[in-house]
Amino acid sequence: MISAFTNTWKIPELRDRILFTLALIVIIRLGVHITLPGVDATVIKAWMDDLQANSDPTNPTGGLTALLTVFSGGGLQQAGIFALGIMPYISASIVVQLMTAIVPKLSKLAREDGGRQKITQLTRYLTIGIALVQGFFVTKSLINPGSIPYMSGVEKFGTLVPDPSWSWMALTVLTIIAGTILLMWIGDQITEKGIGNGTSIIITVNIISALPGALLQAWNYFVTGDGNQFRSIMMVVMIGLLLLVIAGTIAITQAQRRIAVHYAKRNVGRKQFGGQTQYLPLKVNYAGVMPIIFATAVLSLPPILLTQIPWFQGQAWATKLYGEFASGGTWFYVMGGVGIFMFSYFWVAMMFQPSQIAEDLKRNGGYVPGVRPGKPTADFLDFTMTRLTFSGAIFLSMIFVLPVLTGKVVGLPPGSLVLQFFGGTSLLIMVGVVLDVMRQVETHLLQKHYDGFLRKGKLRGRYDRLTQSGSGASRSAIIYLWLVIAVLVIISVTVYISQKVL
Repeated sequence: MISAFTNTWKIPELRDRILFTLALIVIIRLGVHITLPGVDATVIKAWMDDLQANSDPTNPTGGLTALLTVFSGGGLQQAGIFALGIMPYISASIVVQLMTAIVPKLSKLAREDGGRQKITQLTRYLTIGIALVQGFFVTKSLINPGSIPYMSGVEKFGTLVPDPSWSWMALTVLTIIAGTILLMWIGDQITEKGIGNGTSIIITVNIISALPGALLQAWNYFVTGDGNQFRSIMMVVMIGLLLLVIAGTIAITQAQRRIAVHYAKRNVGRKQFGGQTQYLPLKVNYAGVMPIIFATAVLSLPPILLTQIPWFQGQAWATKLYGEFASGGTWFYVMGGVGIFMFSYFWVAMMFQPSQIAEDLKRNGGYVPGVRPGKPTADFLDFTMTRLTFSGAIFLSMIFVLPVLTGKVVGLPPGSLVLQFFGGTSLLIMVGVVLDVMRQVETHLLQKHYDGFLRKGKLRGRYDRLTQSGSGASRSAIIYLWLVIAVLVIISVTVYISQKVL
């Protein structure tokens, strides 16, 4: 494996793709910390310094707050130009995919030449509309930040928005929309000229940005806390549990049921085709992380309704329910687990079309041994995928509620930041993205006659992306990107040193 990492720098195209991706990752993180116009950055800095000084792992900051942090990378807390992150684009993609599966006209358009480009364009327009609505609510919440969970307590350090006029709101909404569009464009550039899927890379980078804080809180709680030796032993157990969960996540993510498909022999001129056996892979976790995103999107509606509808404000039950959802109470994870199980079947029913697959096999002369072509094949594939989906849905639900079970053992609340990396959405996304990047890197290595990451065996699915849609970024563009980043780093270090000296 070490030799594989060394060989990545021996292939010019692969090296350029990696450097280009790293440069865009730096730009993504810089955009999170650029404050929106009209927002007092000193108030945010004082609030963030207080949070770091008084960080408490027993503070329930999970639930909806943790999910917002995952997809915005801290942009909401920082009131940055990337406040919404890539979430509007993800929401638009989900809506368009569902409409493509339901609306016959869009389904026909997706199969036509050039239809996929039109659907992509529709997704981008819908992203702007979603960003407009969400940007308006974010801008409105900045005027009264004490009412939102992810900026609780910031009002103690001063007025966040000194001049909340209509012109400021319009400018801020436009800035947030522009930031979302820029992130969407960066994701497309990473997919085309970098390495990995751009949208997934952005989400993963945002997740990893919270990892140092979680590690520091874990160290303070388990090792340097009250001196309890049991907690130190529990830290070792937690690390072992983390490795076990990661191994299980990788195994389930790559697990698949291979359906044997035989093709009849046929003569075309003097050549003979068919006669061989191929395999139709059906993944156990066919839906991926989509059910979790679906469920969390639905669970994010109750807190918004409870804060925006005047009838619910001040009610005791509404306050309790808001706390359960906003800070990651037990009911948040219970309802989320049930929703994930249901959405897993819903997503597979929308995206997996056994009738279409059976028809394609029949048209090409393929058949499943022991199953008649046509409708019996479709019923067989549907029955098999239903059983696989049950296993995948149980796995996703267990991963989502794992932080609650772990918290019960170690004495931490379900929404603690420490527990977010021992299961849930964060772990599943990180494992999936890392596997996808490793597949693409391994493909480049094998094409250039280098050894991959594994000398024995292979990473499943590495041949599904043999080539990317575009060529790598030019060498001059990479040099200019890194020069700009170097200048920004020098300016930042100079400002930081000058503030310390003064």
